[in-house]
Amino acid sequence: MKICVACDHGGYAIKDIVKDAISECGHEVIDLGTHSAKSVDYPEYAKKALDFFSDGLCDRIVLVCGTGIGMSICANRVAGLRGTLCHDAYTARMSRQHNDSNCLVLGGRVIGPAVVSDIVEVWLETPFEGGRHQGRLDKIDELIGNR
Repeated sequence: MKICVACDHGGYAIKDIVKDAISECGHEVIDLGTHSAKSVDYPEYAKKALDFFSDGLCDRIVLVCGTGIGMSICANRVAGLRGTLCHDAYTARMSRQHNDSNCLVLGGRVIGPAVVSDIVEVWLETPFEGGRHQGRLDKIDELIGNR
C-alpha cells in the first residue's frame, strides 16, 4: 500500500517513528510534511494528504498533530474517509476491525514514542471484519452522509 503521512509541528517529533513503522510493515511512505518543528497550521498539511487520498494517489493516510483532534476534524470532512484517533494498540485494532479506518490519527503530544510503532503496526495489519460492522458503516452513509 501507499500511505501518506502528514503532520504539523505538534506531530513532528513522532513522524519519523510513524514512517519507520509503515516501512517496516512493507508499505510505501509518502511524506507530505511538515519537515521541521517550526509552527505551522495543521489544516494545510491535512489538506495535502486528503487531496492525495481523494485523487487516488494513496491507499491510506496517517495524520499527526499535537492532540490528534484537529486532524480528526479535517479527516472526517472528506467523503469516504474514516479518520480514527487512536491512543493505543486496542483502539487501533478496533478502528480497523469495526470501522474499516483508512485514516489513522495520532496525537504527538499525548502518546509516547514507544507506543507509536505498535499503534501503526496494528492499524496496518488488522483486517476489517465486515458483516454487521459493514451494515453500521452503510447506516452512517444513509443517515448522516457527508454534510
